[in-house]
Amino acid sequence: MAPAQKGLLGRLRRGIEKEGLRVDPKGAIVQTAHPHALGSKLTHPHITTDYSEALLEYITPVYCRPGDALSFLGDLVRFTYRQLDGKDEWLWPASMPARLDGNDSIPLADYGTSNVGTMKHVYRKGLDARYGRIMQSIAGIHYNVSLPDDIWPLLQELEGRQDESLQGYRSTRYFDLIRNFRRNSWLLLYLFGASPALDRSFLGKDGGDNRCDKLQSLGKETLYAPYATSLRMSDLGYQNKVQEQLKICFNSLSNYVGTLRHAISAEWPDYRRIGVEVDGDWRQLSANILQIENEYYSDIRPKRVARSGETPTQALEARGVEYIEVRCLDLNPFLPLGIDEPQMRFMDTFLLWCLLSESPWIPDEECDRLDDNRRLVVERGRDPELELQIGERRVPLRTRGHEIIDGLRQVAELLDAIEGDDLHVAAITAIAPRLDDPELTPSAQMLRALEAHGGEWADLMTDLAKSQGEEWRSTPMDEARASLFAQLVETSHQQQHDIEAEDHLSFAQFIADYFQRAREPRSAA
Repeated sequence: MAPAQKGLLGRLRRGIEKEGLRVDPKGAIVQTAHPHALGSKLTHPHITTDYSEALLEYITPVYCRPGDALSFLGDLVRFTYRQLDGKDEWLWPASMPARLDGNDSIPLADYGTSNVGTMKHVYRKGLDARYGRIMQSIAGIHYNVSLPDDIWPLLQELEGRQDESLQGYRSTRYFDLIRNFRRNSWLLLYLFGASPALDRSFLGKDGGDNRCDKLQSLGKETLYAPYATSLRMSDLGYQNKVQEQLKICFNSLSNYVGTLRHAISAEWPDYRRIGVEVDGDWRQLSANILQIENEYYSDIRPKRVARSGETPTQALEARGVEYIEVRCLDLNPFLPLGIDEPQMRFMDTFLLWCLLSESPWIPDEECDRLDDNRRLVVERGRDPELELQIGERRVPLRTRGHEIIDGLRQVAELLDAIEGDDLHVAAITAIAPRLDDPELTPSAQMLRALEAHGGEWADLMTDLAKSQGEEWRSTPMDEARASLFAQLVETSHQQQHDIEAEDHLSFAQFIADYFQRAREPRSAA
């Protein structure tokens, strides 16, 4: 591969989506509306909300350099604190939620009176009816990565697959990456998991729950699992027993799209009993397995930016996979942004290794084994006796981890040779020792900090939120960005107003039209 061609591999593009709850000085979720001074959460391109009115979501542009994405994200946080001045609110640094007071203490996000805004709100009402709000208050980092368009013809030629369309080849290779990610994402949960503990209020007002037998008490209001890495990714966190029947193991784009299209069309008895529109009250968007495609929970997704009037699956079907979204990363409370540059460079190396490694299809029985491996690592990944099922072998986690790290070093050396530095190898070198010393992991760091702080997780996170908030308030932001963000506040509110003024369909007709489109295959562009 010529140096100029190899250089294409160095121009990975990535963006960050970071979620975080707004909390009061006691570490409880706030009940206040999304601040008007942050713009319209319906139309602002960089500051919105996820499930709850209190759950902020920041979205960076796409950057070729990790540091640029982190710089933009940092200024979004600084801008937020400028607008929160005098409100005595803070940004929660952890993935597991702040102190809650039952299901109804989590206010659903409201996106205004337009049909598209009402759809987003009703979708969240449906999630509440199906799973409850508490699960939806969990936060995380979504890491979006794509390879440059120029690399795909080169890889296609090197592999001798010119008989395929370039769009089809690119999508196939992204699905290769996704399958290898699914096989090996347990390593990310071990290395970066940062949620081994939670506040007892997460389990309901009475603090009791039939899932509590996996946890031990530490302090009056704190529960933890001694060897856990990421309770956020366990059955205490994101879970959906109905979705397990879908058996999506990402073997092909057509299978993925077809399965999701079936799920948003097939009624589920329990959801039918909830009702959809009852006496004028919309309880959910539909009674089907999924209300919309985004309801499907996965630690990674193939993505394509949809055009106006297009559903996510139609966009994928018409123009193929554009990028992948990694969804299994906890917020690291000890990092001001929840993620840092070495972790990003590790992630880039890991994802490129997933792409370049052999990736056979995943049969159903292997899919179940992969789920078991992830479950074991989130619940007791730091257990020195833990073994994983790797193919036909039972292998110690540490042994298989080092096998992967050896492969990552080769990819990191390639990336560094392309970019003319040693930052990817340095990231692997800095993070790899966590395999041999579990005490270096964020989850172990969390438990040590808890013991030093008196054992109450919510108190520790509240203190972290305040100290980080004071730091963000006191550091200057890029003034050009400050001007941009101020302008986006104004234009986003105007855009929401215009959307609401232009609506002419009833909401019922709007939803009927949406699902009619969702059932229609979209031919390739």
